Amino acid sequence: METKNPVLLITIVFWYIMCHAAIADVVVNGSLEIPLFPPDNWWYIPVESAPLDPSSDAIIDYIGRSDGMHPDFGALMEYGISYGVVPSNTPLMPVTFLYADESDSGAPGRSPGYPIPLEAKTNTMIEGAVPGGGTSGDRHLILVDQGNRLLFETWATQWDGAKWTAGSGAVFELDTNNRRPDGWTSADAAGLAVLPGLVRAEEIFSYSNITHAIRATVHGVKGYVFPASHNATTDVNSPIPLGTRLRLKPDTVISNFPFQARIIMQAMKTYGLIIADSGADLYFQGTSDPRWNNDILNPAFRAITADDFEAIELGWDIPEPLCSLLPFAFLYILSIRRQFRYPMSVDHK
Repeated sequence: METKNPVLLITIVFWYIMCHAAIADVVVNGSLEIPLFPPDNWWYIPVESAPLDPSSDAIIDYIGRSDGMHPDFGALMEYGISYGVVPSNTPLMPVTFLYADESDSGAPGRSPGYPIPLEAKTNTMIEGAVPGGGTSGDRHLILVDQGNRLLFETWATQWDGAKWTAGSGAVFELDTNNRRPDGWTSADAAGLAVLPGLVRAEEIFSYSNITHAIRATVHGVKGYVFPASHNATTDVNSPIPLGTRLRLKPDTVISNFPFQARIIMQAMKTYGLIIADSGADLYFQGTSDPRWNNDILNPAFRAITADDFEAIELGWDIPEPLCSLLPFAFLYILSIRRQFRYPMSVDHK
């Protein structure tokens, strides 16, 4: 067939190639530079020596001492929170926010918009695994621009056929420890970033080590403490503010648990849990990944109950003199991680 307008045809082909090349560069649950934030960020602070809070017993009683844990992620895409690693030149898409007064329109010093790939309209990278996000559920969309050192997060994310909408959105500069302004939310009820608190399969199967606190929920919260910034009270009688840190007791025996579970449990001893939202008690979040085996994880964590935890001092932060030593400690941990591997004693289907 003869083409009457070759310039138009060339233009169409050019943009088709460019768009599909950009899509191909988006990596869902791709490898991340570790740590995401500076080593002295609250997500990476060991809590083994942190003081107990006087309300620790009341907090555990409120949760329910016999309540077991549950990994809120698995092998299926609809079970867990995914993230996308995007190229630094990904076009910025405007997002209309329900809570615009507490949302970031874009990254500081850059044009408004979030680097949402075209792929998000048709694939399952938004939490819930519904193309374009759908209309129900938390629907987190998490995007990492490692080249520009930026993290973009939204919740209640949806492509409505004409534009992107979300409940709220936050942009985090990965080279800083900047918190949200007091009173502001993020894509999480606590005003925290979601991604650094997720259990990622890469940490288990490539590094055999988790070096951060883990995001978790309880059934009711009241107020907030550092490092949280947002009040999303769901029970005025709850003794648990958002930002509460729970630590797996040091005398909890974990050596008899399978490899996948044991690595996660050790992180709960060293870095603890951070309560970031209200939801089911002691559900903790991670990425979707076909390597997870819930026939292993679910029974293992049912055996770990609230009674195995204690609450550290509310609002606790590492003493200032020790902060300067954390970067060196983190480098030491990374060097150990490269040299040491736990025995791969379970079938990782």
